[in-house]
Amino acid sequence: MCWSATADLVAGSGIAAVGVVCVVRLRRARDLPLGALPLLLGTHQIVESAIWRSGGGTGPATLAWAVIALPLLAVWVPFGVWLAAPSAVRSRLVAPAAVGIATSGVLAYFLGTRPVTAEIRGHTLGYVLDLPHAPLIVGGYLLATVGSLLLGGDPLLRLLGVLVAAGAVICAALWRLEFISTWCAFAAVAAVVMLAWVRRRPEGPVPPRMSGVRSPAGR
Repeated sequence: MCWSATADLVAGSGIAAVGVVCVVRLRRARDLPLGALPLLLGTHQIVESAIWRSGGGTGPATLAWAVIALPLLAVWVPFGVWLAAPSAVRSRLVAPAAVGIATSGVLAYFLGTRPVTAEIRGHTLGYVLDLPHAPLIVGGYLLATVGSLLLGGDPLLRLLGVLVAAGAVICAALWRLEFISTWCAFAAVAAVVMLAWVRRRPEGPVPPRMSGVRSPAGR
């Protein structure tokens, strides 16, 4: 199936629906940011379907898509992993989180000061934003997002990190000018792995039983 407004809308709706199921099933507040990742990425694809229908350009949908893809995900993923990780693992997630903050700040600055344009290129979309030192920024972005998944200490998160990293290599090789769009679509599909992760999460803390204590009504 080629990329198009219809493809993005259908795929985005399905992935967002998986995200809703993930959010509903979770019982611990600290798991919610990471568990909601499919919902965020599915919504992201739906936004891109609006860009297709508008013919690209620099409209509100293009800016919204870029904000989610660039500064938001750079902090959402590493902090979501950090919150969900057991305390023994969190120290090794500090570096990806710090890189994510720095990368997100740089990306937010350039999105706020320079225009971002979407261009329809055959069956893909390309996003044009003038980024100085782009390889360094992209490296920081991947370290924050993929790195945190690989270091999160959970086998399913590690699997998601491997899938997303492989997707980055494939998309960079096949669609260099459309890398960010195709990679985000790949990541959205891969995020369905989160449903299995959510099913394995423990429930929230249960209040301890007060054994041996009788209420006044029971006396």
